[in-house]
Amino acid sequence: MAALVDRLRPLAKLHWIPVEKLHVTTKFIGQWPEDRLEELKRALRTVKVASPVDVSIRRIGWLPNPHSARVLYAGVEASETLTALAAVTESIVVAAGVAAEPRIYRPHVTLARTRKTVPLDALKRALAEIEPADIGHYTTSSFSLYLSASGTYTKLEEFSLLP
Repeated sequence: MAALVDRLRPLAKLHWIPVEKLHVTTKFIGQWPEDRLEELKRALRTVKVASPVDVSIRRIGWLPNPHSARVLYAGVEASETLTALAAVTESIVVAAGVAAEPRIYRPHVTLARTRKTVPLDALKRALAEIEPADIGHYTTSSFSLYLSASGTYTKLEEFSLLP
């Protein structure tokens, strides 16, 4: 992903997400009381899956669409292991009091954002030449809980996924 972002960054004046902040969200928790943080961590420590989680980046796209581009994202294949992780995480945190997510899980990595119209022709041409196999794949056996505040991500704890 770092190589891809480095290649694309010079092609458009977007707010590019720093590589160290790129992530796949399995469950957005939202506001959570600080005095219940340990309870949430205990719940997340129980998240286990049968095998390491496969993460494959398969496409690059625009939200809401290429004609009204506001977010450039990398689409993540919803592998069986990643979907299982998202489902287990969802059920465990919902039981702890987090609101359920009504939408279907669609994993992605936000690469860049813009609030204004900027020239995107060079970037769109470069994206058209990228083959899905060129984007990336990794396997993980852990996940992390992050605090997101004012555009800053702070890792609160990393959890092992394997029993």
